[in-house]
Amino acid sequence: MKKLIVAVAIGLSACAAQTAPQPANPQLETWKRRAEGITIIRDDWGVPHIYGKTDADAVFGLMYAQAEDDFNRVETNFINSQGRLAEAEGEKEIWRDLRMKLFIDPADLQKKYTESPQWLKALMDSWADGLNFYLATHPNVQPRVIKKFEPWMALSFSEGSIGGDIERVNLAQLEAFYGPPSPTKTAQAGFGETGSTPVGVEPLVEPTGSNGIAVAGANTASGKAMLLINPHTSFFFREEAQVVSEEGLNAYGALTWGQFFVYQGFNDKAGWMHTSSSVDNIDEYIEAITTKPDGSYTYRVGTEERPVIVKKIVIPYKSDTPTKQIEFTTYRTHRGPIVRKADGKWVSVRLMEEPVNALIQSFSRTKARTLAEYKKVMDLHTNSSNNTLYANADGDIAYFHSNFIPKRDDSFDWTKPVDGSNPKTEWNGVLSFDESPNVVNPKNGWVYNTNNYPFSAAGPGNSPKQSAFPKYVDSGSENPRGVHAIKVLTGKKGLTIDTLIKDVAFDSFQPEFEILIPQLVKAHAATPASNPLKAKTADAIAVLKDWDYRWGVSSVPQSVAVFYGDNLRSSVQAEARKQNIPVGEFMRSKVTSQQRLEALAAAIDKLTADFGKWQTPWGEINRFQRNDGAIVQKFDDSRPSTPVMFPSATYGSLASFGARAYPGTKKWYGTSGNSFVAAVEFGDRVKAKAVTAGGLNSVPGSKHFNDQAERYATGNFRDVYFYREDLKGHTEREYKPGQ
Repeated sequence: MKKLIVAVAIGLSACAAQTAPQPANPQLETWKRRAEGITIIRDDWGVPHIYGKTDADAVFGLMYAQAEDDFNRVETNFINSQGRLAEAEGEKEIWRDLRMKLFIDPADLQKKYTESPQWLKALMDSWADGLNFYLATHPNVQPRVIKKFEPWMALSFSEGSIGGDIERVNLAQLEAFYGPPSPTKTAQAGFGETGSTPVGVEPLVEPTGSNGIAVAGANTASGKAMLLINPHTSFFFREEAQVVSEEGLNAYGALTWGQFFVYQGFNDKAGWMHTSSSVDNIDEYIEAITTKPDGSYTYRVGTEERPVIVKKIVIPYKSDTPTKQIEFTTYRTHRGPIVRKADGKWVSVRLMEEPVNALIQSFSRTKARTLAEYKKVMDLHTNSSNNTLYANADGDIAYFHSNFIPKRDDSFDWTKPVDGSNPKTEWNGVLSFDESPNVVNPKNGWVYNTNNYPFSAAGPGNSPKQSAFPKYVDSGSENPRGVHAIKVLTGKKGLTIDTLIKDVAFDSFQPEFEILIPQLVKAHAATPASNPLKAKTADAIAVLKDWDYRWGVSSVPQSVAVFYGDNLRSSVQAEARKQNIPVGEFMRSKVTSQQRLEALAAAIDKLTADFGKWQTPWGEINRFQRNDGAIVQKFDDSRPSTPVMFPSATYGSLASFGARAYPGTKKWYGTSGNSFVAAVEFGDRVKAKAVTAGGLNSVPGSKHFNDQAERYATGNFRDVYFYREDLKGHTEREYKPGQ
C-alpha cells in the first residue's frame, strides 16, 4: 500500500526526435482513398450527416466529423477512460487515474480487441483511423496525451453514460487506502468547479440524470408512438450527428464525444432514451484477509483460502520538472479491486466488467428496428447504469429497467458491504428480462422515467409492483420530477410533437413548491408579531401566497422561492443525513417555523445584496452564457448572456437548468441539465424536432458556437433533417473527410 515516486528524464534522444525529420505516414494514402467513399453533409445548424458504404466507413467519417467539432473533448474522454488524465492535468488527477486503472488494463483490452468479432474489430479500426486521419490532416491540432489512437482504446469507454459505474468508487477513500495524501488533493466531484460555499453551509448538488417519456398512438393526434429524449448532462458533453451506411445503419441523435454509436437517439423505425438508474448493481465486500509469513495476502471464501491478486500500477503525471510517475501496489480478489477500508477491514468492489459485450450492445441497438430486435440486443445484459425508454413505428412503447442486475440472495442488505467470506453473497448470473421490473405497452399508453424508481413508470395501476421484486432491483424512490411527469401525462390525449415539447417537457409547474410554499405561508401566519422575522418577510410572503408554482423569466416569486428553498436545503441537509432522512422529506416534515422564516429572510437579503432588490425577475438571475470552448468555463456578468426560463430540476421541473453563481458573478450560470433534447414521432416516416445547448461547434466565433442559445432558453426546437432529401435547401457544406 506504499507508493514510490520516480523521476524519469525525457532524455536527449527524445529532444533529438522532436527535431528530426518526421517520416511520411504510410497509412495516409490509404485513409485518403477511403475518405473518397464517405460524404459528410453539414446542415444549416452545423449538424454532420455522415454517409458511407459500410458501417465501418460511416464510423470513419463520424469520428472525423466529431474531431472537427471538438477534438479536445474527444481526446479528454479517452484520456480519462484510460486513466491518463494526470499526464495532461498533473498530480491532482493521480487518484482518479488510479481508480480507472484498477479496472482498465491496456494489455487486457488489447487482448480483448484481438478476440473480438471481425465486424466489431472493423468498427474499432475505423474509429481509430478516422481520428488519426483528422490529426494527420490538421497538424495545427496538438493532442495533449494521445498522439495516436489505437483500435483497442475504443473498449476503454464502451457505454455513453456521463458518469460510469467506476466513478462510484470514492477517491478520498481510495487515497486513504493506497497511500499518504499527495501534495495536491484530488477533487471527488469530477471535472467541474466546486465553487465557494459559506462556512457552516453545505454546498448544494444539482440533481443529475435525465427524463425519458414514451407515448403510445392511443394518446397522440396522429395515432403514432412518440418519444421524448431529454438527457440531463453537463453542457456540450455530446455531439449531435446522423450516421448512415448501406449496411442498415441510420441513426440520429447524441453521441458522447469520442464514441462511434448514437447513445440517445433514433433510427428510421425506433428510438431509445437512457436515464441514469437507481438500480443496486454495484456491491462492496468485506474481505477476510490473512497476512502470510512471507508478506503475501490471502482471502477466505467459505473454507477456502485464495491468494489476493497483486498488481503494480504506474501512473505518469505532468510536472514542471521532467516527467514523473508514481507506482502503486494494488490488490484484487475475484470480485474486483480493493478500494478502501471499513473498520480496519479491506473492502473490494464488484461491478460489471464486460467491455466487448457492452460495446457490441451500444452499437447494435442503434440498428434494431423492432421491439423483438431491441430485446434480442438486450440479451447481452451490459447496459448497466441506465434505464431505457423506447418507442417504435409498430406502435410499441416500453420502459426497460437497468439491463444488468446481478442475481443475489435477497436476505442480505446489498446497499451495505456484505461478508465476502460467506459463499451466499456470491453473484448467481443476472436477472432475465422477465425477472426485471420492465413495462411494455401498458394500457394507459405512456411510460416515463426521471431517475426515480420503476414502480411508477406507467402510473398507478399499470406499473410493476415493488413487492414482486427483490429489494436490490432498485435502491431509489419517487422524486419530484416523477410526481410532475405523472401529473402532466395522466389523461393527456391528442399529443403532437409540439405539445409533447410545450405541455409536457416544458410544463412549468414545480410540485415540490406546491408543498414547501404553503408550509412557509402557514409558518408565517403562526409566527407571533413580536418576532422581527414576521414583518421582515411579510411582503415576500404576500408575493408567494398567490403564486401558481410555475417558472417564467418574468416571475418574481420564482426567484424568491428558489433562493428560499436552496437556503433551507443547505441549512438542514447535514442534519437530514445524520438522521438518515432524505433531505426533501426532512424539509417537508422536520423543519420548524423559525427555520423556514430564517431561510426566507436570508433569501431576501441575498437577492437584495446581489441584484439591488429582492423583487428580481427570474430571467435576470438565471442565465446561459458561452464564452469559450473550455471544458470548465469562466463566467462574467459583464459579458452577454441569455435569460433562461426554466430552473433546476430540484423542485420538480422536468426541464432542467443547473445554474449557480460563480466567483466574481452575481448572476447564475448554467452548466448542466437539458443538453441535447428531442421529440420524435414514428410511423412510415420518422419526424423529429430537437435543440442543443448553445451550439454544435466549440470554436468561439464560429457560426454554430452559440446559434441555438435563444432556442435552447425558450424551448423553441428546430426541425431535424433526417432524410437526405430533407437536406435540400438546408445544406451548408458537403465534403469528404480530409478536404
